[in-house]
Amino acid sequence: MIFGGLERFTLIDYPGKTACMVYTIGCNFHCPYCHNPELVNETVEITYTEKEIFDFLDERKKMIDGVVITGGEPTIHKDLVAFIKKIKQKGFLVKLDSNGTNPEMMKEMLEKKLVDYIAMDIKSPLSMYSKIVSRPVDIEKIKRSIKLIMKSQIDYEFRTTIVKSLLSPEDLEEIGREIKGAKNYYLQKFVSTKILNPQFQKKVTYSNEEFENFRNKLSKYVQNCGIR
Repeated sequence: MIFGGLERFTLIDYPGKTACMVYTIGCNFHCPYCHNPELVNETVEITYTEKEIFDFLDERKKMIDGVVITGGEPTIHKDLVAFIKKIKQKGFLVKLDSNGTNPEMMKEMLEKKLVDYIAMDIKSPLSMYSKIVSRPVDIEKIKRSIKLIMKSQIDYEFRTTIVKSLLSPEDLEEIGREIKGAKNYYLQKFVSTKILNPQFQKKVTYSNEEFENFRNKLSKYVQNCGIR
């Protein structure tokens, strides 16, 4: 695999662990608020080979606990499973960030105990997905991924980046119903920085008070609802 980024150390992207992050190139979604446009558009200027990633990991064996694999969308790459196997063989924990469009690969990784933590983005209520991500979406695959994750024995979270013009309070409550019983659900504030569609830099977010109200309402559906 070829990667579009390497963050050498993070304390916030793998809950409770020290980690590094590797970024895969390419995505099957086209979310206008995406903050990694160079990965989606495949225009990254600096790339890393698998060898470079593994050489780096060999140097950090006693310094970090795990590897966060993010994107883009990692599961569009057929050789992702083989890459993760090599990471696990080196003794690292693995956290996978995914949009849930490849439940077949996710099932394989769970059955082979290749991932220790999964963070799945819930873009919107299921009925709105194609509109929000600007691509056709097989909703049944999203549903399957949600069920697989919730039935798994590993740590996980669902999370939604909230753009005020795209998601209403009613939409958020619908998401809550669709992931009812989930362990962790995080509401992520939209930050207008480097994003795929520059027009969204003008979009406003909900207030802190509104986010607190969302959390209070969604807490009746999930075990833990947090704000980021």
